[in-house]
Amino acid sequence: MKRFLETLILVPIAVVLAVLAVANRTPVSLSLDPFRPEETALTVTVPLYWVIFAALALGVILGGFAVWFRQGRYRKAARRNRREAAHLREEVETFKTTQEPATGPALPAPGRAPLGLPNRA
Repeated sequence: MKRFLETLILVPIAVVLAVLAVANRTPVSLSLDPFRPEETALTVTVPLYWVIFAALALGVILGGFAVWFRQGRYRKAARRNRREAAHLREEVETFKTTQEPATGPALPAPGRAPLGLPNRA
């Protein structure tokens, strides 16, 4: 089912990208010098769809980094919780192995007076 949904979403996106690339294959000049755009030393001529795809890819990468940095505190808390859970599991296991089984009854023996009260038997 997951594979079907991925295909259902990715195929139309691929078709749109292919149509965009075919429709925008005209070369454009991209000048990297904002002060003298007529200077050809820092000018690149590429198809327009390269510029569009590069801008899209750069946006995805920068957005991914922004999300990754903003979620840092949650990852830190998750690491801390995992360490604490491992420590508590280890503590429980140590407690289980060092705990000796009870050898006698847990309740007081019959006929004894409980905690300083006089025996009425």
